[in-house]
Amino acid sequence: MRIRSGILFLASFHCLPLSAAVDGFTKVKSSGGVTEYRMEANGLTVLLAPMEQVPAATFSITYRVGSRDESYGTTGSAHLLEHMMFKGTPAHNKEAGNGIDQTLEGIGASTNATTSWDRTNYATTLPVEHLPVIIGLEADRMRNLRLREEDRRPEMQVVMDEFFLAEDDPVSALDREIWATAYQAHPYHHSVLGWRSDVETVPISKLREFYDAYYWPDNATVTVTGGFRDEDTVLREIQSRFGAIPKAPQPIPVVRSKEPLQTGQRRFEMKRAVESGVVTIAFKSPEARHPDFPALMVLCDILANGQNSHFYEKLTETGLALDTTAAPMPTVDPSLLLITSELAENATHEKTEQGIRKILREIIDKGVNETEVRIAKTRLLAQAGFDLDGTHALDAVLTESIAAGDWTIYQTRGEALKKVSAADVQRVAKDWLREDRSTVGWLVPDEAAPAAKAAPAPEVAAAEIAPLLLPEPPPAAEAEGHKIASRVVRGTVAGLDLVVCPSGHNGVVHLTGSLHVGSPADQPVASFVAAMIERGTLKHDATKIGEMLDETGSTLEFDVRDGFLHFTGRCFADHLPRLLSLLAEQLREPSFPEKEVGLIRDQLLSEIALSRSNTGEQANLAFNRALHPAGHADRLPDADESAARIKAIRRDDLIAFHKQWFGPASAVVVITGDAQPGACRELVEKSFGDWSGGQPVPTGEPASAPTAPLEVKVPLPGKESVRVILGQPCQLSPGDEDALALSLASAALGDGFTSRLVHTVRDTEGLTYGVRCLLSTKAKGDSTWLITASFSPDLQERGIGSIRREFVRWHRDGITETEFLYRKSAMAGTSRVELATSGGLAASLHDCIRRGLPLEWIDEYPARIGALTREKVNAAIRKYVSPERMLEVKCGDLR
Repeated sequence: MRIRSGILFLASFHCLPLSAAVDGFTKVKSSGGVTEYRMEANGLTVLLAPMEQVPAATFSITYRVGSRDESYGTTGSAHLLEHMMFKGTPAHNKEAGNGIDQTLEGIGASTNATTSWDRTNYATTLPVEHLPVIIGLEADRMRNLRLREEDRRPEMQVVMDEFFLAEDDPVSALDREIWATAYQAHPYHHSVLGWRSDVETVPISKLREFYDAYYWPDNATVTVTGGFRDEDTVLREIQSRFGAIPKAPQPIPVVRSKEPLQTGQRRFEMKRAVESGVVTIAFKSPEARHPDFPALMVLCDILANGQNSHFYEKLTETGLALDTTAAPMPTVDPSLLLITSELAENATHEKTEQGIRKILREIIDKGVNETEVRIAKTRLLAQAGFDLDGTHALDAVLTESIAAGDWTIYQTRGEALKKVSAADVQRVAKDWLREDRSTVGWLVPDEAAPAAKAAPAPEVAAAEIAPLLLPEPPPAAEAEGHKIASRVVRGTVAGLDLVVCPSGHNGVVHLTGSLHVGSPADQPVASFVAAMIERGTLKHDATKIGEMLDETGSTLEFDVRDGFLHFTGRCFADHLPRLLSLLAEQLREPSFPEKEVGLIRDQLLSEIALSRSNTGEQANLAFNRALHPAGHADRLPDADESAARIKAIRRDDLIAFHKQWFGPASAVVVITGDAQPGACRELVEKSFGDWSGGQPVPTGEPASAPTAPLEVKVPLPGKESVRVILGQPCQLSPGDEDALALSLASAALGDGFTSRLVHTVRDTEGLTYGVRCLLSTKAKGDSTWLITASFSPDLQERGIGSIRREFVRWHRDGITETEFLYRKSAMAGTSRVELATSGGLAASLHDCIRRGLPLEWIDEYPARIGALTREKVNAAIRKYVSPERMLEVKCGDLR
């Protein structure tokens, strides 16, 4: 797992223990809006970070245990135990109808758990009034977990499906082998997911030993971020739930293994059924708290961040690599600095590795200049500010700092970064980028590479699968103080649709928008144009554009999907004028430099080559093409067609396409965060004032469902996972009451851990890591009902059979009154959580406009959900979804 380091400017810091207002707690220190408390009875650490004008809160608990704490025979235990933590306690379990997922999803909470090298984290974002609910659940499962063999068996299969998904990703598969080769004595040798034989055979008794060794209050940190106003109230709630739990009866186990000094380069090669190769070079590097770590962050940013980076200019632009990343891993013990390069279509491993080494040697011998260092530091500090948008984002940064050994790292590192000089960067390059302490891995394409076989999963008879009990949902909460539409200022400015919604005072602004650029069938040329507008304008070349962004740490990105050019940007409020000016310049005046056309063509062809072995992309493509006949505007070109079109495109074609489609006629710009509507209007008018052209968004021709069941197979031998899609178009519009009704019904079938498909196919039968059902509504009359899933090749038929079994029951009987009431509560609560960040708000506003809905829809959504009846919901199932018109797509190793 790769984790980005979090940083922020150094704030005032108080380190002496202080008395707390709540009995039983000692106030340890405060820094940057975060206050640390220690529970006196059991050593539990609590971090509180209140945030203004936020309708949600994130509660998380981080245990200082991860794959680092495992040994041979029990690898993967930390991760498997993370999964088992959702199986319930005597007080809260599925059989009683009040399990963790049942309780949380019903109030609209978003919950997840992650395991890394040094920690396991459980994080839940939920409407702030429900904080007591998650506090009680986490306290209960800290020491009262039911660990049962009947739960371990299916969950092991789920984890193995996750394992196979990771093996299908070339970079992830190579990364696992890199750590295993680089470390011989230290447990960083082990993958976070564990070794397959250990995961499949670890006994429940070993998981119990693991749980009893590490899951104690004095080995945990609780973090609460968000819209709570009274810290004392939160502390009292934590005290009432966690206060009775004792300290660990035995000392928490300590990792004593030290990795011996590496004295020579290590190399290996692995083969996979992929289209393009990967090269990774890993250097032994220091732990996250080491004084050299900030300088290594600056070094990696100079190497790999942006179009002016060393790797982009000397590897990507020369056709050696499609993309190259560099990052020091922020761990509690000495770690690895990873450089990973995905090869361009015609590149070789030898030349790409040589190119990387040449660049590193130049920096070691000649160093970098102060301008590069200044820009890198600006980018890193800006990214740190962007990473703190919202309760969950701040919690994630705190979690990784806790894992590294000190929660204040994300703050104090800001001052350390400011002090990094060019001499420091050259020094750490010399000290740490040592060939004799490196590990080199090559992932080599090989169509004959076999896929692994899944362990047999025990058969579960349908009659043995008990229905999931759901609790009675709480009363609907009023959120009058968080209405959105009344804060939005919308109008036509310079011919485009401008939407501004102030949503915070942290100095960060989010920008998102789009414009229509033809049909999905035009995606190859539209993607070519999108890439080219980043390569120069009539005023600035690509280098200068990169510098303009880098000097302020701002970001501006473009991509094409569903017939639209999408753009997203982030900046600090003071830099919004420059960002909007640059956006206008790139949209209006790209220069399409001839020397860049060949480079972009090669990059796009390499991306197409990579997509050929991606089961998810190929399944989606096959599904689209099966529903849209040749000549349909929404029919996507396949890989061969896309490659042929890219090869045929010339500069004049790009200019003509830009002239035809780019203009304000269909453009939407949404700005949220620390922004003022009047000022934004003036800036947009100044930047886009006399822009003209473009095409309005046409009313598309909806797809038609098959007249009979249709199966499409896309064989990709050697893949570890099979992607499955079942679905059909249903010609609903986003604002239709029936669309809401079918969305609710689909959520009951397959959205979240309390849905039927997840309860049966995943949790009970253990056949998949992920299965989901949803209704996708894009525009008027353009909607698709879908079930998506992944299975190991040996379990695909059983998995599809189980999905179809549950689908038939759902279609025949509809959803129950209990499911109906539960889903209404869940959907209303989820909408509040999704709007709790400036970025999420911008995306929701943009999505609302593109789907043809009034902005009031966002505020009215909970009431519209509340007005549905179960009869309406069940009627929508039978009216719009037909078993006789189902399209099934399978992609992968179809053995």
